[in-house]
Amino acid sequence: MMSQQELMLVGRLGAPHGIRGWLKVNPFTEDREGIFEYTPWLVTCGGEQKEMKVLDWRRQNNGLIVRLEGIDDRNAAALYTNGEISISADQLKELPEDEFYWRDLIGCNVVNLQGYNMGTVSGILETGANDVLEIKANAKDAFGKRERMVPFVPEQFIIEVKLSEKQIIVDWDPNF
Repeated sequence: MMSQQELMLVGRLGAPHGIRGWLKVNPFTEDREGIFEYTPWLVTCGGEQKEMKVLDWRRQNNGLIVRLEGIDDRNAAALYTNGEISISADQLKELPEDEFYWRDLIGCNVVNLQGYNMGTVSGILETGANDVLEIKANAKDAFGKRERMVPFVPEQFIIEVKLSEKQIIVDWDPNF
């Protein structure tokens, strides 16, 4: 069994589909079908975690459905409705040098070009045009900010990401 520290949430199970134990799947992966590249899944439901193997999957209308090992009927499938699907973080693909997983950016300290500490990345919003860093300002922020939003646009606003130092250098006015 994998430890909690090395897990990455990649999706959620939905309602049962049909009578043979299939479940709807809501992937959180960029490529929806990419969730099936990972195995095994660690499914958390009702406070319990269980390692599960994907036996089969397919597209169903605009969604995806999955058949998991050990689930053979609708009643068994219903027990896993809303179950969270996690994988071991070491299953993630290596990214090119200029790309990052969101999980690696959350918790990074954000400093602008003038050296002002703007706070810590608390989340990331996907907007369509570009991702946006949600930055929780420091408790005694000189500009009275509680939160900042900085577009994740490399070379324009994001100057450098130093994952080893958990730091992001930005070209951004701290008063904005």
